[in-house]
Amino acid sequence: MPQDTYSHGHHRSVVSAHATRSAADSAAYLLPHLQPGLRILDVGCGPGSITVDLAALAAPGLVTGLDRSKDVLVQARALAAERGAGNVEFLPGNVYDLDFPDDTFDVVHAHQVLQHLTDPVAALHEMRRVTRPGGLVAVRDADYRAMSWYPEVPELEEWMQTYQQIARGNQAEPNAGRRLIAWALEAGFTELEPSSSNWLYATDERRRWHAGAWADRVLHSAYAEQALERGLASREDLARIADGWKRWADAADGWFLMPNGELLARA
Repeated sequence: MPQDTYSHGHHRSVVSAHATRSAADSAAYLLPHLQPGLRILDVGCGPGSITVDLAALAAPGLVTGLDRSKDVLVQARALAAERGAGNVEFLPGNVYDLDFPDDTFDVVHAHQVLQHLTDPVAALHEMRRVTRPGGLVAVRDADYRAMSWYPEVPELEEWMQTYQQIARGNQAEPNAGRRLIAWALEAGFTELEPSSSNWLYATDERRRWHAGAWADRVLHSAYAEQALERGLASREDLARIADGWKRWADAADGWFLMPNGELLARA
Protein backbone atom coordinates (compact mmCIF):
# COMPACT_ATOMS: atom_id res chain seq x y z
CA MET A 1 0.00 0.00 0.00
CA PRO A 2 1.43 3.44 -0.89
CA GLN A 3 2.87 5.44 1.99
CA ASP A 4 1.95 9.09 1.53
CA THR A 5 3.38 12.18 3.21
CA TYR A 6 0.87 14.99 3.60
CA SER A 7 2.64 18.07 2.25
CA HIS A 8 0.53 20.47 4.35
CA GLY A 9 0.46 18.58 7.64
CA HIS A 10 -2.02 19.27 10.43
CA HIS A 11 -0.63 22.36 12.12
CA ARG A 12 -3.28 24.67 13.56
CA SER A 13 -2.75 27.14 10.70
CA VAL A 14 -3.63 24.44 8.16
CA VAL A 15 -6.60 22.90 9.94
CA SER A 16 -8.07 26.31 10.79
CA ALA A 17 -7.97 27.30 7.12
CA HIS A 18 -9.59 24.03 6.06
CA ALA A 19 -12.33 24.51 8.66
CA THR A 20 -13.55 27.64 6.85
CA ARG A 21 -14.50 25.64 3.74
CA SER A 22 -18.12 24.88 2.97
CA ALA A 23 -19.98 22.74 0.47
CA ALA A 24 -21.12 25.95 -1.23
CA ASP A 25 -17.60 27.26 -1.91
CA SER A 26 -15.85 23.91 -2.37
CA ALA A 27 -18.37 21.45 -3.84
CA ALA A 28 -20.84 23.59 -5.82
CA TYR A 29 -20.35 21.36 -8.89
CA LEU A 30 -21.69 18.40 -6.90
CA LEU A 31 -24.62 20.01 -5.07
CA PRO A 32 -27.20 19.82 -7.90
CA HIS A 33 -26.79 16.02 -7.84
CA LEU A 34 -27.54 15.65 -4.13
CA GLN A 35 -30.91 14.83 -2.63
CA PRO A 36 -32.33 13.61 0.68
CA GLY A 37 -31.60 10.01 1.53
CA LEU A 38 -28.29 9.57 -0.29
CA ARG A 39 -25.45 7.61 1.34
CA ILE A 40 -22.26 9.66 0.99
CA LEU A 41 -18.59 9.05 1.76
CA ASP A 42 -16.34 12.10 2.18
CA VAL A 43 -12.71 10.97 1.80
CA GLY A 44 -10.06 13.14 3.44
CA CYS A 45 -12.73 15.09 5.31
CA GLY A 46 -10.34 17.00 7.59
CA PRO A 47 -12.15 19.11 10.23
CA GLY A 48 -15.50 18.21 8.67
CA SER A 49 -16.95 21.55 7.59
CA ILE A 50 -17.80 20.31 4.08
CA THR A 51 -18.92 16.92 5.40
CA VAL A 52 -21.44 18.41 7.80
CA ASP A 53 -22.84 20.58 4.98
CA LEU A 54 -23.25 17.47 2.82
CA ALA A 55 -25.01 15.74 5.69
CA ALA A 56 -27.56 18.55 5.91
CA LEU A 57 -28.33 18.15 2.21
CA ALA A 58 -28.49 14.34 2.27
CA ALA A 59 -30.50 13.91 5.49
CA PRO A 60 -31.84 11.46 6.50
CA GLY A 61 -29.15 9.66 4.48
CA LEU A 62 -25.99 8.78 6.40
CA VAL A 63 -22.80 10.66 5.54
CA THR A 64 -19.42 9.22 6.54
CA GLY A 65 -16.33 11.42 6.84
CA LEU A 66 -13.03 9.59 6.55
CA ASP A 67 -9.56 10.87 7.43
CA ARG A 68 -6.29 9.26 8.42
CA SER A 69 -5.69 11.85 11.18
CA LYS A 70 -7.52 10.86 14.34
CA ASP A 71 -6.80 14.27 15.88
CA VAL A 72 -8.58 16.18 13.13
CA LEU A 73 -11.53 13.80 13.41
CA VAL A 74 -12.02 14.95 17.00
CA GLN A 75 -12.58 18.47 15.68
CA ALA A 76 -14.94 17.16 12.99
CA ARG A 77 -17.07 15.31 15.55
CA ALA A 78 -17.23 18.42 17.71
CA LEU A 79 -18.49 20.45 14.74
CA ALA A 80 -21.16 17.86 13.97
CA ALA A 81 -22.32 17.93 17.59
CA GLU A 82 -22.36 21.73 17.58
CA ARG A 83 -24.56 21.78 14.47
CA GLY A 84 -26.78 18.95 15.65
CA ALA A 85 -25.92 16.76 12.66
CA GLY A 86 -27.19 13.34 13.69
CA ASN A 87 -26.75 11.67 10.30
CA VAL A 88 -22.98 12.04 10.04
CA GLU A 89 -20.16 9.86 11.37
CA PHE A 90 -16.40 10.36 11.28
CA LEU A 91 -14.04 7.40 11.01
CA PRO A 92 -10.30 6.87 10.55
CA GLY A 93 -9.37 5.21 7.29
CA ASN A 94 -7.14 4.90 4.26
CA VAL A 95 -8.30 5.84 0.75
CA TYR A 96 -6.30 2.95 -0.75
CA ASP A 97 -8.09 0.37 1.41
CA LEU A 98 -11.61 1.57 2.19
CA ASP A 99 -13.22 -0.62 4.86
CA PHE A 100 -16.61 -0.83 3.11
CA PRO A 101 -18.22 -3.45 0.86
CA ASP A 102 -18.54 -2.91 -2.88
CA ASP A 103 -21.38 -0.61 -3.99
CA THR A 104 -21.96 0.93 -0.53
CA PHE A 105 -22.32 4.63 -1.41
CA ASP A 106 -24.38 6.74 -3.78
CA VAL A 107 -21.67 9.44 -3.80
CA VAL A 108 -17.98 9.35 -2.90
CA HIS A 109 -16.46 12.81 -2.55
CA ALA A 110 -12.84 13.92 -2.14
CA HIS A 111 -11.84 17.57 -1.91
CA GLN A 112 -8.16 18.55 -2.34
CA VAL A 113 -7.07 14.94 -1.73
CA LEU A 114 -5.68 13.47 -4.97
CA GLN A 115 -2.92 16.09 -5.20
CA HIS A 116 -1.34 14.67 -2.03
CA LEU A 117 -1.31 11.01 -3.06
CA THR A 118 1.52 9.00 -4.56
CA ASP A 119 -1.04 6.88 -6.46
CA PRO A 120 -4.20 8.89 -7.24
CA VAL A 121 -5.30 6.31 -9.82
CA ALA A 122 -5.35 3.55 -7.20
CA ALA A 123 -7.34 5.85 -4.90
CA LEU A 124 -9.90 6.56 -7.63
CA HIS A 125 -10.18 2.86 -8.37
CA GLU A 126 -10.93 2.15 -4.72
CA MET A 127 -13.41 5.03 -4.52
CA ARG A 128 -15.16 3.59 -7.57
CA ARG A 129 -15.32 0.14 -5.96
CA VAL A 130 -17.38 1.38 -3.01
CA THR A 131 -19.72 3.47 -5.21
CA ARG A 132 -22.92 1.81 -6.42
CA PRO A 133 -23.36 1.38 -10.19
CA GLY A 134 -24.64 4.68 -11.55
CA GLY A 135 -23.42 6.57 -8.49
CA LEU A 136 -20.94 9.43 -8.54
CA VAL A 137 -17.31 9.88 -7.60
CA ALA A 138 -16.71 13.62 -7.18
CA VAL A 139 -13.20 15.08 -6.93
CA ARG A 140 -11.89 18.65 -6.81
CA ASP A 141 -8.23 19.65 -6.69
CA ALA A 142 -6.29 22.87 -7.02
CA ASP A 143 -3.71 23.42 -9.75
CA TYR A 144 -0.79 25.19 -8.11
CA ARG A 145 1.11 26.11 -11.27
CA ALA A 146 -2.03 27.71 -12.68
CA MET A 147 -2.33 30.05 -9.68
CA SER A 148 -1.69 33.70 -10.46
CA TRP A 149 -1.22 36.83 -8.40
CA TYR A 150 -0.59 40.53 -8.58
CA PRO A 151 1.49 42.45 -7.63
CA GLU A 152 4.25 40.06 -8.67
CA VAL A 153 5.92 39.85 -5.28
CA PRO A 154 9.09 37.76 -5.82
CA GLU A 155 8.72 35.99 -2.48
CA LEU A 156 5.44 34.45 -3.69
CA GLU A 157 7.25 32.93 -6.65
CA GLU A 158 9.81 31.57 -4.16
CA TRP A 159 6.91 30.20 -2.09
CA MET A 160 5.55 28.45 -5.17
CA GLN A 161 8.89 26.97 -6.20
CA THR A 162 9.47 25.65 -2.68
CA TYR A 163 5.99 24.16 -2.48
CA GLN A 164 6.44 22.42 -5.83
CA GLN A 165 9.68 20.90 -4.55
CA ILE A 166 8.08 19.82 -1.28
CA ALA A 167 5.14 18.14 -3.00
CA ARG A 168 7.26 16.43 -5.64
CA GLY A 169 9.65 15.29 -2.91
CA ASN A 170 6.62 13.52 -1.46
CA GLN A 171 5.96 11.93 -4.89
CA ALA A 172 2.72 13.92 -5.09
CA GLU A 173 1.30 16.09 -7.89
CA PRO A 174 0.75 19.75 -6.89
CA ASN A 175 -0.77 20.59 -10.30
CA ALA A 176 -3.47 17.96 -9.88
CA GLY A 177 -6.44 19.94 -11.21
CA ARG A 178 -5.41 19.54 -14.86
CA ARG A 179 -4.85 15.79 -14.47
CA LEU A 180 -8.21 14.68 -13.08
CA ILE A 181 -9.56 13.41 -16.40
CA ALA A 182 -6.36 11.49 -17.16
CA TRP A 183 -6.38 9.81 -13.76
CA ALA A 184 -10.10 8.96 -13.97
CA LEU A 185 -9.71 7.38 -17.41
CA GLU A 186 -6.79 5.31 -16.15
CA ALA A 187 -8.93 4.21 -13.20
CA GLY A 188 -11.55 2.87 -15.61
CA PHE A 189 -14.19 5.60 -15.60
CA THR A 190 -15.80 6.38 -18.95
CA GLU A 191 -18.65 8.79 -18.17
CA LEU A 192 -17.06 12.05 -17.04
CA GLU A 193 -18.33 15.58 -16.41
CA PRO A 194 -15.40 18.00 -15.97
CA SER A 195 -15.66 21.55 -14.70
CA SER A 196 -13.58 24.16 -12.92
CA SER A 197 -14.05 26.95 -10.40
CA ASN A 198 -11.84 29.47 -8.64
CA TRP A 199 -11.13 30.81 -5.22
CA LEU A 200 -10.34 34.52 -5.51
CA TYR A 201 -8.62 36.64 -2.87
CA ALA A 202 -8.92 40.25 -3.99
CA THR A 203 -10.86 42.18 -1.36
CA ASP A 204 -9.01 43.60 1.62
CA GLU A 205 -10.57 41.07 3.98
CA ARG A 206 -9.94 38.08 1.73
CA ARG A 207 -6.36 39.13 0.95
CA ARG A 208 -5.46 39.54 4.59
CA TRP A 209 -7.03 36.22 5.56
CA HIS A 210 -5.30 34.30 2.77
CA ALA A 211 -1.92 35.96 3.33
CA GLY A 212 -2.13 35.53 7.09
CA ALA A 213 -2.92 31.85 6.76
CA TRP A 214 -0.03 31.20 4.38
CA ALA A 215 2.45 33.36 6.29
CA ASP A 216 1.71 31.27 9.36
CA ARG A 217 1.98 28.02 7.41
CA VAL A 218 5.30 29.03 5.84
CA LEU A 219 6.77 29.52 9.30
CA HIS A 220 5.15 26.77 11.37
CA SER A 221 3.44 24.00 9.38
CA ALA A 222 4.78 20.94 7.55
CA TYR A 223 5.74 23.36 4.75
CA ALA A 224 8.40 24.79 7.06
CA GLU A 225 9.43 21.45 8.51
CA GLN A 226 9.93 19.78 5.15
CA ALA A 227 11.62 22.79 3.55
CA LEU A 228 14.14 22.94 6.39
CA GLU A 229 14.72 19.17 6.61
CA ARG A 230 15.36 18.89 2.87
CA GLY A 231 17.54 21.98 2.59
CA LEU A 232 15.06 23.77 0.34
CA ALA A 233 15.03 26.91 2.49
CA SER A 234 16.60 28.36 5.62
CA ARG A 235 14.67 29.89 8.49
CA GLU A 236 15.70 33.29 7.14
CA ASP A 237 14.28 32.35 3.73
CA LEU A 238 11.00 31.28 5.30
CA ALA A 239 10.75 34.50 7.30
CA ARG A 240 11.34 36.48 4.12
CA ILE A 241 8.64 34.51 2.25
CA ALA A 242 6.19 35.08 5.10
CA ASP A 243 6.94 38.81 4.99
CA GLY A 244 6.36 38.73 1.23
CA TRP A 245 2.87 37.33 1.82
CA LYS A 246 2.13 40.16 4.24
CA ARG A 247 3.46 42.75 1.81
CA TRP A 248 1.21 41.33 -0.92
CA ALA A 249 -1.78 41.57 1.44
CA ASP A 250 -1.08 45.27 1.99
CA ALA A 251 -1.41 46.04 -1.73
CA ALA A 252 -4.76 47.70 -2.41
CA ASP A 253 -4.72 46.17 -5.91
CA GLY A 254 -3.71 42.72 -4.68
CA TRP A 255 -5.18 39.71 -6.50
CA PHE A 256 -4.67 35.99 -5.99
CA LEU A 257 -6.51 33.48 -8.17
CA MET A 258 -6.57 29.80 -7.22
CA PRO A 259 -8.09 27.60 -9.96
CA ASN A 260 -9.54 24.19 -9.16
CA GLY A 261 -10.25 21.28 -11.48
CA GLU A 262 -13.47 19.36 -10.76
CA LEU A 263 -14.74 16.04 -12.01
CA LEU A 264 -17.94 14.06 -11.66
CA ALA A 265 -17.25 10.45 -12.68
CA ARG A 266 -20.13 7.98 -13.03
CA ALA A 267 -19.43 4.58 -11.52
